[in-house]
Amino acid sequence: MLQLTGVSKTYGLGVHALDPTDLSVQPGQVTVLLGPSGAGKSTLLRCMNLLVKPTTGTVRADGLPELDSRRALRRHRRQTGMVFQHHQLLLRFTALRNVLLGRVGYHGLLRGLWPAGRAEERIALEALDQVGLFDKALARADTLSGGERQRVGIARALAQQPRLILADEPVASLDPGTARRVLALLRSVCEHNGITLVASLHQVDLALEHADRIIGLAHGEIVYDGPPAEVSSSVLQLIYEGTTSDAPIPTAID
Repeated sequence: MLQLTGVSKTYGLGVHALDPTDLSVQPGQVTVLLGPSGAGKSTLLRCMNLLVKPTTGTVRADGLPELDSRRALRRHRRQTGMVFQHHQLLLRFTALRNVLLGRVGYHGLLRGLWPAGRAEERIALEALDQVGLFDKALARADTLSGGERQRVGIARALAQQPRLILADEPVASLDPGTARRVLALLRSVCEHNGITLVASLHQVDLALEHADRIIGLAHGEIVYDGPPAEVSSSVLQLIYEGTTSDAPIPTAID
């Protein structure tokens, strides 16, 4: 459903983040980009919807022309939901109004400033119901817990009715128990709605538990691409070797 060919990224001042990368995202799979901070996970993920413009290479989406026109790019982003690490909610807005922002791609920003119609509200309420927050629809986002805010972020992505969801470290800011529940919920709602999921994670245990496919990155390069069952200690050594973190290299879970 998504094909990256020769995609690389070098930021300003020559900061190299991603080597030339060929990657195909298969429909219906949960793909996890795994690696330490600075490995290139977020850069690769954000190249998929061109929130980060690649320095070289191309990104192609099934059913769309090349993404070098504003019209094609808008269609691609409309069918690609995004879940962020820090939820990116408007805290003075209600949960419902935040979720309705997921519909802006269908109408434009100016239309999004007007009160939503019943059909739009129904889509947003159904999305909130799927993440277990129907009863919080009229609560302001600043009154919600961290886990609830992230679930609102997931509902906002669902309200786009996307084919693909990109989740950039979606549970990194949550405590371990909440992180496990939120990631399980994200996978569940994607499976229920037939949505392909690509998530970047640094937690090995969560990656092994939820991924159908793991892509391990180190220093801007893919060093592993395969099933969780084949992620061995030697694979994790490749992924985490040379990290600047003082933490020990994670171990695979039997």
